[in-house]
Amino acid sequence: MGARYISVEEISRHNTVDDLWIVVDNTIYDVTAFAPDHPGGVNILLRYAGRDATAAYSEVHASSLIRTTLPTASHIGIVEKSTIPDEWTNPPTIPQPQNQVDTTKPPLESLICAYDFELAAERSFTPKAWAFASSAATDCYTRDRNRSAYKDISLRPRILRNVKTVNRSTTMLGQSMRSPVFCSATSMGKMFHPEGEREIARACQKLGLPQMVSTSSSYPFADVMDAHNEHVPGQTETTPVFFQLYMDKNREKSEKLLAHVRERGAKAIFLTVDAPVTGKREADERVKVDESISSPMTGVQAKNDKKGGALGRIMGSFIDPTTVWEDIAWIRECAAGLPVVLKGVQTASDAVKAMEAGVDGILLSNHGGRSLDTAPATILVLLELQKCCPEIFDKLEVYVDGGISRGTDIFKALCLGARAVGIGRGFLYSLNYGKEGIEHFVDILNDELETTMRMCGVTALDQVHPGLLNTGAVDHLIPSGEEHPYARWRPTMKSRL
Repeated sequence: MGARYISVEEISRHNTVDDLWIVVDNTIYDVTAFAPDHPGGVNILLRYAGRDATAAYSEVHASSLIRTTLPTASHIGIVEKSTIPDEWTNPPTIPQPQNQVDTTKPPLESLICAYDFELAAERSFTPKAWAFASSAATDCYTRDRNRSAYKDISLRPRILRNVKTVNRSTTMLGQSMRSPVFCSATSMGKMFHPEGEREIARACQKLGLPQMVSTSSSYPFADVMDAHNEHVPGQTETTPVFFQLYMDKNREKSEKLLAHVRERGAKAIFLTVDAPVTGKREADERVKVDESISSPMTGVQAKNDKKGGALGRIMGSFIDPTTVWEDIAWIRECAAGLPVVLKGVQTASDAVKAMEAGVDGILLSNHGGRSLDTAPATILVLLELQKCCPEIFDKLEVYVDGGISRGTDIFKALCLGARAVGIGRGFLYSLNYGKEGIEHFVDILNDELETTMRMCGVTALDQVHPGLLNTGAVDHLIPSGEEHPYARWRPTMKSRL
């Protein structure tokens, strides 16, 4: 049976709580039965009863959500375009959340380093988007230390090498990448650009870089993969998409989600292990959240409470704090042959346990300082692995994220054994300019990395090694063994407690 075309006049009659139709992307939906349970309340639906709700809907939801969530019987038909008056599509006036501090952004071509993208984002993001992207746990010491620790490690350049041509390509879990950079998982991408993670997917595919999609993405995984698979003229290679998993308290949901992402083409599963609960991000708590925001893959709806409005805490309420080492076997079974990586390893001891558990890789990460303040800077954890358990690098792949803002940072991480580096905030800040912004941001980092390689006499990434660095300024911060010297308290100390 063909599609049923319905006039605007007919649609407009269904405008009460007992008979409620709305239009999204020219498709008519009967939301009468759904309205009482709508997480954002029935009033927002009534504002658009009997008319086009596309603009308001698209601000907070993925285009496919209503189509895949409502039963087929609720899909009434398609709007007869010839009956649409100009004024019908104009939405009613709705109070808007606090707007940007300054919507004027500097021209993209004027940005010449990663810090420029951050300054542009601070100037033009909404207060909530800026608070969510830039904030970190409590006093933000770890966030800042992630970045500053790199400056305490100095380079040891080698001279008189033929560095006319350099090759920065590498692989990650057997997948080719044009540069040793990947987009680390970030949530709620739609707060920064209407296409959110879909736009990141387009940029990563064009750049030849992996993208890690978060469980808390603002678009369903299938939508992100659709964007990733859009044809790029002249490009024949494909780049991998990884999936970052927060274990759900309802294990069945995680099991179904893993089956779905595997079917849709995910190349690896990154299990987040450093956030059994969300950290206290005070800047984010201070700005109220738009309660119409929801996460399509978790079903969580944003809602302010007496603690504040931090998106991380509110949207992370589904995360299972009981996940333990023994669950890795279950994850591997659900992954059905896909590589499994632990995201959030922060000590040599846990790196060894990960190796013994049989995972394929570890991502040294502290959530960009967003989970536990005063946790160690990730580059120092990488140095700890080199000193305490160097065999790790022969057994599995090691990655690192947090604080990477320069090509020299990337180079230092690679010298200490990282296969690739992840960047989160930088991709969100450059998403401010859409796909072209991300491309420009990555091109800047690639240029800086190539310059550093040439200055250090390196023409390919398999030539890097710790001897190209001087870590003397931070060596004293690294524990001398797998366990911290104070890990085993003396009985006399215990008795004083």
